[in-house]
Amino acid sequence: MLIDTQNIVTMTEANQNFSKTARLADQKGCVVIFKNNKPKYLLIDMDNENYLNLSDDEKIDIVAKRILEKYHPAFEALAK
Repeated sequence: MLIDTQNIVTMTEANQNFSKTARLADQKGCVVIFKNNKPKYLLIDMDNENYLNLSDDEKIDIVAKRILEKYHPAFEALAK
């Protein structure tokens, strides 16, 4: 994901002035909130962005990946 430097807000700024951060997300489509100088959160305008418009197969792939990562040791034990 490419991050536009004009869409970056620090965690402190987002905490102290969330309405300003939300307005920026309205204008730009999304805002990346940095914590400890690293991108940590993504605030999106859900009316204008397609981040959540996934097909059913894509949703299943995402959930399956999360389950496999979370329970990998248990699956390894069951495979023996």
